[in-house]
Amino acid sequence: METAKLLVNNVSKTFYTTKNTIAAVRTASIAVKDGEFISLIGPSGCGKSTILDIAAGLTSPDEGTVSLNGTDITNQKGHVSYMPQSDVLFPWRTILDNVIIPLEVAGVNKKEAREQAQSLLTLFGLESFADSYPHTLSGGMRQRAAFLRTHLCQKEVMLLDEPFGKLDALTRRQLQQWLLSIWQQFQRSVVLVTHDVDEALLLSDRIYVMSSRPGQIIYELTVDLPRPRDPEVMTTQTFNEMKRTLFQHLQEANSPVS
Repeated sequence: METAKLLVNNVSKTFYTTKNTIAAVRTASIAVKDGEFISLIGPSGCGKSTILDIAAGLTSPDEGTVSLNGTDITNQKGHVSYMPQSDVLFPWRTILDNVIIPLEVAGVNKKEAREQAQSLLTLFGLESFADSYPHTLSGGMRQRAAFLRTHLCQKEVMLLDEPFGKLDALTRRQLQQWLLSIWQQFQRSVVLVTHDVDEALLLSDRIYVMSSRPGQIIYELTVDLPRPRDPEVMTTQTFNEMKRTLFQHLQEANSPVS
């Protein structure tokens, strides 16, 4: 049996405030193979982002473990790259100097870091924006910069938390195709959180469906569509049958798991 690149195993998490106790995730498990693209979908507030935070070592699980290549990395930061929902670009830095931050943190001198990043600007569609500041760029271009920064973390696993959620429909579709081409070239393992069923089917090898809070994995779908993929696949019978199946399970997901 193939060993998972990243394994989030039976994690649970409850958050406590002065007024409330929120059971976010209960005994949830996901496994990502080497070079695999998986998606997490489910109702709003079901704990999808909490699972990413646990996988990234940003949140401690109450129960369960996280492992990378078979090594326990629970509660440890820096083993995976993580792109949050917001692009989090520093407004006082140019795009080039924003994307090299992971290299600087890793101890690479600024000159070498800039050279590494400049070699990828064209691939990421940013060759004309190296010296621009974030406020001058469109949302789509800012997301490309955030992707490049995440890529330059140079980790085997990338966690993407709704990276296209704030974009208009056309830009979203364009960046989905662009992300597919980048992923196919570098073959990183990817975990994507999304509310968009079409997006999950277009991009993924497998899809996990989560229940409403406390979030549990209630269904797993293998996306039986050939690669490389383009938007035309969304018109096929196979795509739409899988879409119906996912929506059926999402309807079930709105009922809390007992």
